[in-house]
Amino acid sequence: MKKKIHPPYVDCKVKCGCGHSFETRSTVPQINIEICSACHPFFTGQQKFVDTAGRVERFQKKFGGDYFAHSKKRKEKAKAKS
Repeated sequence: MKKKIHPPYVDCKVKCGCGHSFETRSTVPQINIEICSACHPFFTGQQKFVDTAGRVERFQKKFGGDYFAHSKKRKEKAKAKS
């Protein structure tokens, strides 16, 4: 292995947008993240929208709140015909 080409491996503090922080090791002293295991829906078991760019609101404004209701009506009509 060549010497003096690898970055230093130091203690690192990771800070999440939800306020949770923890320590690990990395080549940088501090990492800022948007979502962590303390606030991610997969780990918490709570359903919530993780939307940092406002995509959900723009979609609902563009298509309205009942956009997916049309597919439910089609399914009901298909069941009625069967």
